[in-house]
Amino acid sequence: MIETSVDSAGDMLKLGAQYARSAKSGDVFGLIGTLGTGKTHWTKGFVQAMNPDTLVSSPTFSIINEYTEGACKVFHFDFYRLNTEQELLSIGWEEYLDESGIIICEWADLFLNLMPENTIWLELSHQSECSRIVRQVSKPVEA
Repeated sequence: MIETSVDSAGDMLKLGAQYARSAKSGDVFGLIGTLGTGKTHWTKGFVQAMNPDTLVSSPTFSIINEYTEGACKVFHFDFYRLNTEQELLSIGWEEYLDESGIIICEWADLFLNLMPENTIWLELSHQSECSRIVRQVSKPVEA
């Protein structure tokens, strides 16, 4: 397990960018954490490391944002509003897994059975009001 303490939103952006530097097409990142733990900030840092001019926003209502400019395509999912595996499959989940690019999923633990075996799992949690802990872990246990 790799554990990192993050003391600010800016540090979370830097951590996302750090992961982006070693990421490659085909990678899938599963982000787990309650509201406000920094999942979208981590993703923003990741995507902007690949293309600094990209405006990154949460896909909470759109379910997916596609960032196709830069070194590699990034598909940013937010599973929070999905209720069933069928809903995820109906938006083309399996096709995205076959697509050339990197996938980042917020609330990935909601659909563990649909996440690929090679998923890179990151658990984000509150350490204090301003700081977070980010742990890279093996596949999480189903809730």
